[in-house]
Amino acid sequence: MTSRVLGIDLGTTNSCVAVVEGGTPLVVPVDRGFYTLPSVVAVDPDGKHLVGRAAKRQAVVNAENTVFAAKRLIGRDFDDPFASRAIGSSPFNCKAGPEGDIRIQLTAGPNAEPHAYAVQEISALVLGDLKRAAESYFGEPVVKAVITVPAYFTDRQRQATMDAGRIAGLDVLRIINEPTAAALAYGALQKGGQRKVAVYDLGGGTFDVSVLAISSDVVEVLATAGDAFLGGRDFDDRLLEWLLALIEREHGVSVGGDRNAMQRLRDAAEVAKIELSDQLHAKVALPFLATRRDGQPLHLQCELDRGQYEAMVTDYVDRTIEMFLSTIAHAGVQPGEIDEIILVGGMTRTPCIQRRVSDAMNKTPASGVHADLVVAVGAAIQGSLLVASSPGVKLMDVTPHNLGIMAFGGLAETVIPKDTTIPTEFTRSFTTVTDNQEQVRIIVYQGDARHIERNEVLGEFTLTGLPPKVRGAVNIEVSFSISADGIVSVAARDKETGREQAIQVTGRHRLHEDEIRRMVSDHQDNLLAAIAEGTQVPGEVAQTLIAGEG
Repeated sequence: MTSRVLGIDLGTTNSCVAVVEGGTPLVVPVDRGFYTLPSVVAVDPDGKHLVGRAAKRQAVVNAENTVFAAKRLIGRDFDDPFASRAIGSSPFNCKAGPEGDIRIQLTAGPNAEPHAYAVQEISALVLGDLKRAAESYFGEPVVKAVITVPAYFTDRQRQATMDAGRIAGLDVLRIINEPTAAALAYGALQKGGQRKVAVYDLGGGTFDVSVLAISSDVVEVLATAGDAFLGGRDFDDRLLEWLLALIEREHGVSVGGDRNAMQRLRDAAEVAKIELSDQLHAKVALPFLATRRDGQPLHLQCELDRGQYEAMVTDYVDRTIEMFLSTIAHAGVQPGEIDEIILVGGMTRTPCIQRRVSDAMNKTPASGVHADLVVAVGAAIQGSLLVASSPGVKLMDVTPHNLGIMAFGGLAETVIPKDTTIPTEFTRSFTTVTDNQEQVRIIVYQGDARHIERNEVLGEFTLTGLPPKVRGAVNIEVSFSISADGIVSVAARDKETGREQAIQVTGRHRLHEDEIRRMVSDHQDNLLAAIAEGTQVPGEVAQTLIAGEG
């Protein structure tokens, strides 16, 4: 079996895969010669799974069975307010799963019954295509992988991403934060010296900031922050809202309930956004979009300029700049001490974002880093280091959220503060005051709010068998440990009796083992069907950190 390790950027909008071959990072063409694969999955009327551009092309005529931006739903509860917002603006249908998670309902044909897919299954289809592309080039199986996630992903979202990798047939060696991966790739390109680097990462669905210290043998994260629900899709939505208002104002027609029309408008908004990064004006032309009240077809034709678009999204850009500067301050670094600024994610091609970042830092961002590909390259570099026979660059990442337990009154008591370097282990002592207490319930949370209901509960367990005391406190020690993957383990020990209870936090509503096995089997069946049809991903591996897609 090959020792190659895939570096995978599993993105909200697009995904990418890279490897390190002979010490050189390479990016693999994955979808008809392109270096990025749209993170879109569909089920066609014949029941066939479509992934990437094939899925994206048919979205207009099959909107309710086409899934995009699944990354915004992975590892979230169905009743999560952010997830509810994403579900409400999506053409596909969702329902609550057996454990309160999100299941996406897709139907193969008009007479078929809907099938409920876990979000991990959808992501696994994307990961499976990336895996197959690499195997097609190398002519042999490639199993090991490092997958990137937003720095602000919770433990549950990281666990769900690892499950998706497993369903796709991958052995996930490590989950690594996206801005950290970008800095790792940049450090490999710009060898020598010690530098402080700030990464501004605005992708299709998430925003991340990381401040790092890079030397020839260490990449150390000093601070990180982010917003797991701010990205290019939100910018698209602003343009979509503008188009909907224009249609209603000028034509007196509301098309919000027409899924196919909404998908066409969403696609047009995304195209216009991209065009406005290179041009001052963008035109939208959508013939036969809907039917007017007089029965005549509605042909939409309009134009908007870059200034209009920038005015629509000013508040989003302001939020990113504010978080960017506050994270630098939290790292104990002055803006003038930052040696390099790395822009990551397709949204950083937006001129107003480049301008605002430059103005805020009084420095031009680094060149020579491909915004779409650098994260996958960094993941591949990390993968190569994990399997290397001799130690290379040491990566020191941090936990993005406070971790702790619920204390008296529902307050959140932190055990491990955010921005603590991982792997790590912390222990804190707690005292209970209830008389005759024979057990202690430990509720584990992750988040930065003072009250636990505003944080995410990762799990809970009970320390039992304590000797009852009519008057007397129970003194316990709670120990948290975080692995290099960001996976959390918790233990509690009664100081008097020595009784101990421990759990590895696997996240509430995580897929059960038998369900994962069933999904792995289904994924393999789909793969065999694709091979039987002769599906291949031709192309050659190219070193492409600086050059655009060919």
